[in-house]
Amino acid sequence: MTARPAPAGPPASALADTVLERLTTLYPAAGNPFRAQEMVAYMKGVAPFLGVRTPERRALSRTVLDGTSRPDEDDCAAIALRCFALPEREYHYFAVDYLHRHVRRCSSGFLPVARRLVTTVSWWDTVDHLAAHVVGGLVAADPALAAEMDAWIDDEDPWVARTALLHQLRFKGATDADRLFDHCLRRAGHPDFFVRKAIGWSLREYAKTAPAEVRAFVAAHGSRLSPLSVREALKNLTPPTELPNHPARMGT
Repeated sequence: MTARPAPAGPPASALADTVLERLTTLYPAAGNPFRAQEMVAYMKGVAPFLGVRTPERRALSRTVLDGTSRPDEDDCAAIALRCFALPEREYHYFAVDYLHRHVRRCSSGFLPVARRLVTTVSWWDTVDHLAAHVVGGLVAADPALAAEMDAWIDDEDPWVARTALLHQLRFKGATDADRLFDHCLRRAGHPDFFVRKAIGWSLREYAKTAPAEVRAFVAAHGSRLSPLSVREALKNLTPPTELPNHPARMGT
């Protein structure tokens, strides 16, 4: 399946107009410049912050959305794209939370929008939630989109590859283990820390459902995986020291 390209700009949406007007009024008024600098430092300067802590931000979000109608797919796209076009990170968080809540109202055609969000001001704080809750939700609703994940895993953008690795994070017994293991092996030698970490995290999460399968996969292919990926995969399983000659024992 080939997904259609993302729209050139946000679709027209009266709901988005209302939400953005409220959002850009309430969020800045609650900002704290000293806290904002702490947040910028913690997030390695990926984006500016208003300085609104998560509990307060989510309370403000409820006020923003009070009395608004349920969105359709265009509303979701408009709100998310317009939020991500704003510089401060709290707006991006609002968009991710909103999509998490309403992803079931989006069709498989929303995947290009999700990809645009993944590749906009990319860092783990938004990408991981988009991967597990938005992209994963779309693939769960339309398994034909799994073919798109087979393309994403080979993408040059490490955040797109990380999304492919993490999109099944909440699938539990519905996980396509063959695809998960194939994706892990295809990017096993990736130089990016966040890709190697995602390999281990995806395996560790699946190990909660299928520990024997993950243990066997690591035993068979551990020499191809990075020590970081192996440590993460086995964190809640057999300690690496109980696997003789395992590469994770080297340099740890």
